[in-house]
Amino acid sequence: MKMKMKMKKRIYINDWLLFKPYEHPVKTDMYYLRICNDVKRVLCADNNFFTLANRFDEKEINSLACFLTSYFEDIISGTNIWKSFVRVHMRLYNKQLPFYDLQEYYEGEINTQEVCFLTWYFFNTIQDEIFFNPFNPFFLEAAGAVMSVFDDAWDHAPENDDLSSFYRMNDTERDFYAARQFVETVLFRTYLFGIDSIPVLEEKNDEIITKYRNDEKLMFFLNENTDALIHHHRTRLLAFTGKEWAAEIIGESHPLKSDFLEMSPKIQGYFLYKGQDQTDVFIEHIASGKRFHLTKKSFDHADKLKVIDTIIFIGIVKWKGEWWFSGTYFQAPFNKELVAYEKSSIQSRAQVNFLDHQSNDVDEMLKQQEKAFLDFNHGSPIAFLPVGETEGFMKAYMEFFNKSLNLSEKEIKESEERIRKEGMKKPDDQSFDFPEDFETGLVFFNPKSGCEMVFEVNSAFPLPDNPYFRPELSEEHIQCLLMDESISSELVMFCIDNCREELPFFNAGPGQLYLEDIDFLLRFWKRDNYYTLPAVTLIGQKE
Repeated sequence: MKMKMKMKKRIYINDWLLFKPYEHPVKTDMYYLRICNDVKRVLCADNNFFTLANRFDEKEINSLACFLTSYFEDIISGTNIWKSFVRVHMRLYNKQLPFYDLQEYYEGEINTQEVCFLTWYFFNTIQDEIFFNPFNPFFLEAAGAVMSVFDDAWDHAPENDDLSSFYRMNDTERDFYAARQFVETVLFRTYLFGIDSIPVLEEKNDEIITKYRNDEKLMFFLNENTDALIHHHRTRLLAFTGKEWAAEIIGESHPLKSDFLEMSPKIQGYFLYKGQDQTDVFIEHIASGKRFHLTKKSFDHADKLKVIDTIIFIGIVKWKGEWWFSGTYFQAPFNKELVAYEKSSIQSRAQVNFLDHQSNDVDEMLKQQEKAFLDFNHGSPIAFLPVGETEGFMKAYMEFFNKSLNLSEKEIKESEERIRKEGMKKPDDQSFDFPEDFETGLVFFNPKSGCEMVFEVNSAFPLPDNPYFRPELSEEHIQCLLMDESISSELVMFCIDNCREELPFFNAGPGQLYLEDIDFLLRFWKRDNYYTLPAVTLIGQKE
């Protein structure tokens, strides 16, 4: 006898509106609410769904029904949300979707494979305790049940014109704040990305409220958190930022598409006030010494700045060739201790690293470091070590690299003088702290970033020079390598390219099925670190 999953409550309009960019119901919402409840009904009648969904409460089941129905409404209404994802996936991988057979797939219509994928995405996004295999037969069976509801409604489902209006922008819009609002809508008020982005926002807000509950600056910190996520959050889908999805949604022919793509990351930190004219305020980033012109169109506090070298804490973003104020702001008198601290802070200086990452100097430095690493490590880009020897290995390599530069005494003195003038601490002061329960580690030279240290994954590498490989730990270490966001994609691909044939996980295990879509999955698992950036900070570059 089949058991049916019992759900006590219907889905109500307030549940449905959580997936909308507006707060009050529009004329089509009651229609789609009925579809939501039909979707919930067929899902809860499925025995296999009960087996997997026992991890979720009724609120989450309601959210899944609203989420899938929002996809249906999106296709009917032509809002271009889902189509944007399919279009980008096609551009990257020459197919519309990962994982599933697409022989019977129809562009511009609802598809079983899409509902299957969206259900998998939902399951793996609203929780991260377990990874649900996309090839579990349940997803296809559940999609078939949901498609029966959608097929019945396809011919008479109404378009939601109110919804579509939130995903359009005026062709002549120049205001940064209109663009920022559009990005915020895409990230936090859109069904496809909201299930991913909103929990991140809420989790960080909860941490801030707990820490600053009685602080008069509580709202300052909350607003700053929202603004930072608008500019920096990457979605699990393809590791895109909000501005990249905004560019896709407005479409290829829209004149603002390139402006969205060229919008800079946000720089937030301490600056020195250096003067102003009729159009701009001149500020200098303390940590790096780089100077910026902040447009007065975005800044209402210019008349309060009177004294040169007043300290300003501010966020700035480049939009359409100008630097705009974004986030929060306060000012304080000059403080030499704060200035000294900021100049010595690698973290503060890293705020502007993206301005130099395309420079030939960074590329050349990484090539020099890589050559030195290969010479130092007997031609291999990876070294396997007990944890206790990792720090010594790194220090010995850095000393080897410095000697390989063959700098004259004059060049060494000039380098030390540049470091001294900019207030930087000498690199050889660096030390490493490792958790006591780690036994093994590795050092990998990542050609995109530099040296990368990783611990307790050595059994993912059955290589001749790895004495710490243990077959019984292999699958556990591989899964850590794949899913740990702090581990680079480059190290994962080194493992796959060099070790795949010797690893049962990739030959007879689930990993065999992942390989065709491994890049998509790496973007999903490592969204914030998928795009590896150089761990290099340049000095002496002020522009």
